[in-house]
Amino acid sequence: MAEILYIRLGSDANDEISWLIYSPTEQEIIASGVLHRAQQLVELTEKAAQRVVKVFVPGCDVSLKSLTVPTKSQRALHSAVPYMLEDELAQDVEQLFFAYADLNEDEFGHNCFVAVVENTQMQAWQTWLKDADIKTKSMQLDVLAMPLIANQWSAIALNNTDKSQIIVRQGQWQGCTLDAATWRFASQHLFNGKTQAHTDAKSPIENQHLVINAYSALPHAEQLVIHPQEEELPLALLAQHSQKSDFNLLQGKFKTNEVHSKAFKHWLWAAGFAACALLLNISYKSAQLWQFNAQQAHVEAQIISTYKKAFPQTKKVRIGTIKSQLKKKIAGFGAVGSGEGFLAMLSKVQPAFAKVPELKPESLKFDSKRQELRLQAIAREYQHFERFKNALNDAKLTVKQGAQNSQGEQITGSFSVTSSASNHSKRSTKGRS
Repeated sequence: MAEILYIRLGSDANDEISWLIYSPTEQEIIASGVLHRAQQLVELTEKAAQRVVKVFVPGCDVSLKSLTVPTKSQRALHSAVPYMLEDELAQDVEQLFFAYADLNEDEFGHNCFVAVVENTQMQAWQTWLKDADIKTKSMQLDVLAMPLIANQWSAIALNNTDKSQIIVRQGQWQGCTLDAATWRFASQHLFNGKTQAHTDAKSPIENQHLVINAYSALPHAEQLVIHPQEEELPLALLAQHSQKSDFNLLQGKFKTNEVHSKAFKHWLWAAGFAACALLLNISYKSAQLWQFNAQQAHVEAQIISTYKKAFPQTKKVRIGTIKSQLKKKIAGFGAVGSGEGFLAMLSKVQPAFAKVPELKPESLKFDSKRQELRLQAIAREYQHFERFKNALNDAKLTVKQGAQNSQGEQITGSFSVTSSASNHSKRSTKGRS
């Protein structure tokens, strides 16, 4: 866990400011000191840059009020509270800032807990920090950072001089910060014989002496029962117990925006450039993918068009089945030298065409089931058809010659050609059946 810089501001710009650096991991004080005025906060700028900053403000500048408000609506509650307290406050409510605590209802039925401070005081505290370039998201009351002990108070003096301030916590939402003179008066006239600000018939301690747990030497005060505790540095004591309270004065209009270190901003810029580069790369790859898809669609369209031209009888063509359909077509043609199929038959017929070059084929059709080649040919004389038939017979092919027709100076005729092996296979099959 990162080190924490704690700063306790004063009420006025000329008041002393205490500071302390605490390590939660090691649970020890790293450094501490005192500044004599708010202008010296710049001496803490470097220390604050790499640490979490938490600020305490004097309880004497903030009034803690507990109320019973008959509503559960936060908006209605926040609107009603300032005017419910109007008679108790010295200034107009427009000059005051109200910060609310998220606490459970107490034993007296109070369901609303509010801290009241002047707008000008809040603005002054934030201005001092801003001028020193110190950023914080936490501003707590010193009295609420004191130890909370049931039915007892806790107190600590900031120093032992006549100008000392005594921080007193009286309850969950009760406390005060007093100077030495006010402390003496209060101990004699206000604190005498009461351990709580609110007492009733059920409280048996009304006539008992007030018990105060003191974490430092306190100015002498009669009528008080002081229980000395192990002495602590005031700011160290506040640092240890402030974690138990999540109340923060920086609410509403005084809430600070998220703050980041300079190093984080550099990383943010780097991350922005990286994200930009990634976006450009994705855009480029997407454009390439779109181009490849368009090319693929064009090629597939060409394949389908070519397939339909080669096999016009095909009605529906799917790119995924063209490969298997072509294999079937090629299997029907057969391979050269295999003795079966269209290609094998063409290889046997080709020598006959070579012997009779005067006869030209017009069309070729192959019946794969019957292993029969049907051809339509054209020549100038009838004897060319006879010579072609003899050449096929010489190639040991079975030939059936069709009709011959004279069309002017040319003669057309047809032939049905089968191989002897095919005929023998058919005769064998019939004999077995």
